[in-house]
This record gives sequence, structure tokens and C-alpha cells, in this order.
Amino acid sequence: MLSKEKIDVIKSTVPILEQRGTEITTHFYKRMFDNHPELLNIFNHTNQKRGRQQTALANAVYAAAKYIDQLEVILPTAKLIAQKHRSLGIKPEHYPIVGENLLAAIKEVLGEAATDEILSAWKEAYQEIANVFISLERELYKEASSQKGGWEDFKEFEIIKKVPESSLITSFYLKPKDGSPVPSYLPGQYITIRLRIPGEKYLFNRQYSLSCGPFHDYFRISVKKEADHEPYGKVSVYLHEQAKEGDVIEVSAPAGEFVLNKEETNPVAMISGGVGITPMMSMLETLARENSKREVTFIHAARNEKARAFSDEVDRYISQLKNGKSYIAYSSKENESTICDHLGHIDKEFLQRAVPKNSVCYVCGPVPFMKAVIQYLTAIGIPSKNIRYEFFGPAMQLEVKAM
Repeated sequence: MLSKEKIDVIKSTVPILEQRGTEITTHFYKRMFDNHPELLNIFNHTNQKRGRQQTALANAVYAAAKYIDQLEVILPTAKLIAQKHRSLGIKPEHYPIVGENLLAAIKEVLGEAATDEILSAWKEAYQEIANVFISLERELYKEASSQKGGWEDFKEFEIIKKVPESSLITSFYLKPKDGSPVPSYLPGQYITIRLRIPGEKYLFNRQYSLSCGPFHDYFRISVKKEADHEPYGKVSVYLHEQAKEGDVIEVSAPAGEFVLNKEETNPVAMISGGVGITPMMSMLETLARENSKREVTFIHAARNEKARAFSDEVDRYISQLKNGKSYIAYSSKENESTICDHLGHIDKEFLQRAVPKNSVCYVCGPVPFMKAVIQYLTAIGIPSKNIRYEFFGPAMQLEVKAM
């Protein structure tokens, strides 16, 4: 337990962490990878190049400092990060490496401002926070390995089928190489795949939502080919262009906190943009297969009709629901005769018409899409507790301005 003096010292660093946090975390990652290049087998290189991981860690360190005397405030975010850590294979022995390099980065970036008193307080605080994560992750590893068909770290899976879903998205059907059953999972969860790309020095890990419900003897992930912007998505390009049926990749057990709450009876709305449709497919299939009586609204936004994935599957599941409706929004149309429910970006007026006021809303897609949708949902009166969201990349909070 931190003393009041140490807590006060940590809190005194909040302003400088707000101002220079990303500078510290950028230096930290460079330092850590220089000293421990083997950790590049775990971390997402693209997120490093784009600065996402540095920003996410800076936000986490800032939040830890701000709420050091009431860590329960950041527990929901900690649980989210712990799920990602378990999925990636982060272990207790990694925490001292992170702590040592983070403290050194604080000292090297802040210079004389990082007094012995500050470094001592942060050393103690880091250990306390690390213990929280280690404890959470220990339970998650136990949970993953103890269920039927479960395992702890990574396991070999074979690509049994590869199916194009749109001009951008391809599905990969995966079965355990050893013939064992796949474990059950919660609709909305993801898996981590780990693979070696020919010519690359380090392993690559990527987390992909499971795009079908937990009713099959396989996992299905549906991957968007990220080839539009530098840095290109090496894993997605490899999967689309080189991975083939019969190939073997490593997979971790399902994880994640963004899941369909089946205990609720409110109307449910699933609102997705682009490849954000993947966890929604798992949720929608679950609702359909379990003959849900809930009012279900499925809204998907795609660039155009060629980029739209799962149209037949969505129609099939919606038709099985007693109270199901689906809507499609296109940014633009390839063909003038194409029918859609909304042309252009989803706006407040459209959501006001389509989403029942007492809905529980699940939102997934690119960050600008989610910011806009959450803003509009809030504006039409959906309470924040009924808006659940997830996006791909490091765990971080969305800052959504009220209208």
C-alpha cells in the first residue's frame, strides 16, 4: 500500500505527464526494444510506427497517476488491457523489464525534474500497478486453459478455408491442428494469431474478432486488407496474398470484454463501419440461433456495395429473428441502381429514425466513425451506460464531445 507521501508525489507528476507523456513512452519503447529486441516478437510493429502504442501507454500512465489513490476507477480499462496481455502471452517476468525501462525513460526525458523522490515513488507505484495486472492475468490464463478445449498460450491451427467476403475483406476458417475441439467463447470476443512471415526477423501478432458465433467446430476471422496507407498492414497483406488453405498459424484462446450481454432484454442495436462488422456478426448469429425475442437493429456502413461484407448472412440471420431489422449505409454507390437505406456518412437524423430510444448499442469501426456515432447516439438520448464500443488497436479511451 502506497503511503500518503508517495501518493502526493505521484499526483504532483500529473501535469508533466499530461504534457510530456507521449515523449516519455516513445523513448521508453525505443530503449526497451534496444535492450530487449526479443520483445518485438510480441508487440505490434505497425502500432509502434503509427504511434498508437506510445499514445495508449502515455494515457494509461497518466490515468494511473491521476487515480493512484483510487485505482478502482481505472479497473475497467485495466481488465481490457489484461485481456489483451493474456491474448498476447504477456507473463509476470515481462513486468520488471517494462518497469526498469519506464523509470529510466522518465529520468532520461525529464532530466533533473525527475528527482530521486519522484523516481522512488514511481518505482513503488509501478510495482503496485504491475501486481494488479499480474493478478488479473493469472486468472485469465487459468480460465483460458481450464475450459473444455482450452489452452494457455498459443496453439497450432490450420487454415481449412479461405473465403473472400468483399473487395476488401476475406474470411479464414481455422481448426486446431491436433484435432481437439475449439473452446466456446462469448459473442464479440477476439483471438490473437501469431505467424512468421518469410523474410521478416520477428514474429507478428494480430488480434482479430471472431466473426461467427460459438456454434461451430472452427474459428472464423475476417480480415480487411490494409494496403491503402503507409505503414501497410504486413499481416493482412500476407494473409490475403500468400496464406493458403492448409497453412498452419498459431492462435491464442478467445479473449475480450466487448461482448453481447445475453441477460439484457432491451432492444439491441449493432452499429458497425467497415471491418468493424466482424464482432457484430458473432453477436447477430448468436441472437438468431438462440431465437432472441429482443428487438434487434443491425446497421452497417461500407464504402460502397463492393466493399460490403456478409450481406447474405446478415439477411439470413435477420429473417430468423422475430423482431429484426437491418440497414445499410454506403459512403457512395458504384452503381446508381443499388438500393441502400442511407447514402453518405451515418448522421444523427438517420440514427434517430433507426435506433429505438431504449436500445443497448454496440459500436465498432474506425475511430472517426465511432466518435461520430457515439456522439449522435448520446445526442438522441441513449445513456452512456447503454453505449458499448470497441476498436482495433491499443486499448485507449475515446474522447467524444457532447453535442
